[in-house]
Amino acid sequence: MEVEQKSIEFIPENMRHGSVKSLFTIWFGANMQIFAVLTGAAAYSLGLNIAWGIFAVLLGNCVGAIFVAYHSAQGPKLGIPQMIQSRAQFGVIGAILPLIVVLFMYIGYIALTTPLGAQVFQSHLGMSLTAANILCNLITLVLVVYGYDLIHKTEKYFSLIAGIIFVVVTVVALRLPVPADSYSFIPVKFGVFWLAVSIIATFQISYAPYVADYSRYLPKETTTLSTFVYTYLGLVIACCWMHILGVLLAAGIKDYASNATDLMASLFNYPMSVVVLLVILLGVITVNALNVYGAFMSFVTTVEPFTKIRVNKMTRLIIMTAITAFCTYLSIAASSNFMANFTNFMSILLYLMIPWTAINLVDFYFVKHGEYDIDAIFDLNGRYGKFNWKALATYFLTFAVECPFVNCTYYQGAVSKALGGADLAWLVGLFFASIVYYVWSTRACGVVASKELS
Repeated sequence: MEVEQKSIEFIPENMRHGSVKSLFTIWFGANMQIFAVLTGAAAYSLGLNIAWGIFAVLLGNCVGAIFVAYHSAQGPKLGIPQMIQSRAQFGVIGAILPLIVVLFMYIGYIALTTPLGAQVFQSHLGMSLTAANILCNLITLVLVVYGYDLIHKTEKYFSLIAGIIFVVVTVVALRLPVPADSYSFIPVKFGVFWLAVSIIATFQISYAPYVADYSRYLPKETTTLSTFVYTYLGLVIACCWMHILGVLLAAGIKDYASNATDLMASLFNYPMSVVVLLVILLGVITVNALNVYGAFMSFVTTVEPFTKIRVNKMTRLIIMTAITAFCTYLSIAASSNFMANFTNFMSILLYLMIPWTAINLVDFYFVKHGEYDIDAIFDLNGRYGKFNWKALATYFLTFAVECPFVNCTYYQGAVSKALGGADLAWLVGLFFASIVYYVWSTRACGVVASKELS
């Protein structure tokens, strides 16, 4: 298999290939992994029982995946990576703002996820934590350097393998002893429940900045509906399954999050325990491949207006190696306090990503109706300009509006306190950014149209 030739460039029709059905397996496989399990465990750890935990998982995933699936449908239509599309909303230079946020997201996910796979090497091969993290990410680097096609193929086969193994794990998890009334909808604090929903929705929405990267090679005639459905089902089925599994394991195993990898494997005798560990390791490697690939795309998109960088095999390898090395360093530092790092990371990510996803979707589906000048997206002096101050103002205003509704370790807004800890910032942000950006953009379009008619 050859190394992928394209990076952030437009994918011409003669290079389009693949089946829209592959979107199901790539997003199903990407979520059959231990980090997703721990997300469910984090929701349970807030104080919900199993019944309420499952309800939070279903609600958060079913709502959050809607936005991601609509982003995915942009790929076949435009034939370019997800984040470079932001230039059409924020301007060629202004788009660096969400790009920096997304780069931090990728780096954060890799740093938090890698130690979960490294535990396999550390515990069962007698490796040091540092060596285990390095080895885990070296394997990831080999996969991601080859790019799009190999990532799709790997996730396809991993989906089948992981699906079989996690069926067995789920059956065992359902037999674990759990506290009384775990499956009853006993009274629960609204704030706690909604905070759990927010964590789950964040997990879904965090795929939005790179979901179109894995649909951009599909033929242009691929319908929005088919792209949406296969992406949505892959995300929701896998995430709901893994998150619910996390709820069950957190309820049945004391301090499960403290050593999630080994504790899951300990449910089985040899050799099944080794098989479970290998699936956990492969899950970390495959999802980190998506994150390194996305970080590479975002980095190239960020520097391209200033350097006019042309990516070949060597520059691809150098950039991806540098990203992987930096993330490996951070993963070693993050290994000691996973749950605290995880919770803080997910909270901050949510508040910063919501304005971008709202602006991007409204612009694509309601303002420009999917019609973009692709050449201008790559032109510093093109029609989209260096900065779109309306989009940038909407972004910062939305973040300000979110603040009273925020509930995280470092800060809790007044409205969140009044609602018993509920975090409604993401919902408020979605509605506010969507409405403000739509009104400003359509008014601007109306002014331009009037001038043209006159």
